[in-house]
Amino acid sequence: MSPIRRTLLQAAAAIAVATTALPALAQGADWPTKPVRIVTPYGAGGSNDAAARILAEYLGRKFGQQFIVENKPGAGTRIANEAVARATPDGYTLLFAAAPYATAEALHGKLGYDPRKDLQPVTLVVTAPVFLIVNANSPIKNLQELVAYGKSKAEGLTFASPGAGSGPHLATELLFKESGVKGLNVHFRGDATAYTELLAGRVDATMTAITTALPHIQAGKLRVIGVASPKRSSIYPQAATLGEQGLNVVGYGWFGFMVPAGMPQPIVDRLAAAINEALADPAVKQKLEAQGLETNGGTAAQFGSFIQAETRKWSDVIQKANIKSE
Repeated sequence: MSPIRRTLLQAAAAIAVATTALPALAQGADWPTKPVRIVTPYGAGGSNDAAARILAEYLGRKFGQQFIVENKPGAGTRIANEAVARATPDGYTLLFAAAPYATAEALHGKLGYDPRKDLQPVTLVVTAPVFLIVNANSPIKNLQELVAYGKSKAEGLTFASPGAGSGPHLATELLFKESGVKGLNVHFRGDATAYTELLAGRVDATMTAITTALPHIQAGKLRVIGVASPKRSSIYPQAATLGEQGLNVVGYGWFGFMVPAGMPQPIVDRLAAAINEALADPAVKQKLEAQGLETNGGTAAQFGSFIQAETRKWSDVIQKANIKSE
């Protein structure tokens, strides 16, 4: 082949590659040109739904298009996860994923989607600290006293849980493991019934989000003895971390944006930049904190590493505690 012909072929190949890339780049620059669905794995009214709507409002204003929140609750978030995993990766279907995304496979076995391949991370939006709470009439004032009390009883500690496999349940199992105390998780359908048992003195403690417990705390009926976070929560800073009190127990809920695998990178980048911009907005931050949520943000790679770490950590806890899904 002559040098001239080789040069012409190389130039043609370069033009072909550049032409192929143009639609994706244009799509990223133009996106969105129609309403965008944000699929949430929970029903209306909870913190996941509220946070999704706060972000949807901001993104709608920024891009001049509707961002519509669509609730698909059920099956421990798997219904929503699978729906988005099967959606066309064109930027118009987003998942507002929640913490059970990282534990679904360990709890339920084979899923209708591959959590490692069918969805890709965009940005971690918020975390929801989990607080350790007892009845205000209990003599227990701190973590050491709780552990000592549990070890003094043949049956150990009893905890009210908002559901098997939930974040508070898994954090409690980690507490049992790290403290060496025996314990029993009694599962209820949500926080409200768990509080009923705690307020009645029929269980020793619970792990929970602070917002739902706050009215009882302010009324002097419940007492916070710690938070399962790496550092003190800005939402309730007077609560010492469990790490400060001697146990390496960290567990929290989280929400973040994910999209179907194969979405054009320019759209992913544009979406991530807008979400991070929203999380830096004082008004957005205030609204999220009012829901008991701490803002995060960051890159897709950071969120991906976070999900991998959460999956490894909680899969080990699930296996060792022999936790079965309901």
